[in-house]
Amino acid sequence: MIDYKTDIVAWSREQAQWLKAGRFDQLDVEHLAEEIEDVGRSEQRELSSRMAVLLAHLLKWRHQPEFRGASWKIMIRNQRKGILRRLNKTPSLKADLADADWWEGVWEDATAQAAQETGLSSFPEGCPWSSEQVLGLDWLPG
Repeated sequence: MIDYKTDIVAWSREQAQWLKAGRFDQLDVEHLAEEIEDVGRSEQRELSSRMAVLLAHLLKWRHQPEFRGASWKIMIRNQRKGILRRLNKTPSLKADLADADWWEGVWEDATAQAAQETGLSSFPEGCPWSSEQVLGLDWLPG
């Protein structure tokens, strides 16, 4: 039996083999449960990260009209598509879009990123746009 802490990749392959073979008595159940939970957290982190990048670009679009260009539009569109793909692939993540605490954290990350990239600091306390606007493929803040 391969040790989880020594080589997680080899361990995961071994665990998959035991599962496929129906050898449940050989499974490292505690660590398997942790890894399964981590997969969910990883999906949530990916969604949060993509949303923060998208919001930061929307903030830059709104607050720096003189720098608007095709590359920003492409970045915004690509982030939206990536988020929508993630939500379609993992529908349970849609619950995050209704969670005020989640939005607060994502907004904090977005404003920090936008501030670092622009030198601006006077952003709204909370996201002024609805999730429908943020994810609308053709919507841009005025």
